[in-house]
Amino acid sequence: MLEEIWVRDQPLGIGTFYIISGYGNYNGGVRFFEVFRQHIEKGGKVVAFFAGSTSQKLTSKQIVEELLQIGADVHLVNRKRQLHAKCYGTSTDKGDRLIVSSGNFTGPGMSQNVEASVILESETTRKMGFSWQAVIDGLLHQRWDRYQPALRTPKAPAWKLVYDEFARDVILDESEKSTLVLTLGHADTARIQATQGSDAGKGTQ
Repeated sequence: MLEEIWVRDQPLGIGTFYIISGYGNYNGGVRFFEVFRQHIEKGGKVVAFFAGSTSQKLTSKQIVEELLQIGADVHLVNRKRQLHAKCYGTSTDKGDRLIVSSGNFTGPGMSQNVEASVILESETTRKMGFSWQAVIDGLLHQRWDRYQPALRTPKAPAWKLVYDEFARDVILDESEKSTLVLTLGHADTARIQATQGSDAGKGTQ
């Protein structure tokens, strides 16, 4: 569906492309980066909203940097577990097109997972009163901690909300730090230690 509205059907340089996603990484946008670049160079706009966190891997530094280099308008919402929507689309003088999807703007979300999506064409969005501009205005007026990262200010607070896709020292959020204790009885340990395939070893190990 994104191929349809951003690549095949949409004349580059006309209108605005929109991305709203709770998660984002470089591979999520790799198919579209060059399309976005040409669209912006020809006078169009790309507006993106992603969730950010200082402790969770939500949106990567790499996708934010790439979108900013292209010239996109990028917003990071520091509201853990709040920005969970996945909406994509376009807006031109002919109307607004909207895709509502279960797929985040990540590699798996865009091309690997089995996701569910629905596309609403401009005639439908017009009848239902949907407006991309109204959605963006609504997001901008929320009392959220919202940041607009810039390449010229790499030390700004916004950059603390993204993670490095190549780093390995990921810190777990407090809510994810949990311990599960299992107590094994004699029958459990006997079955686990038994020879595989024997009667004593039958059952869940």
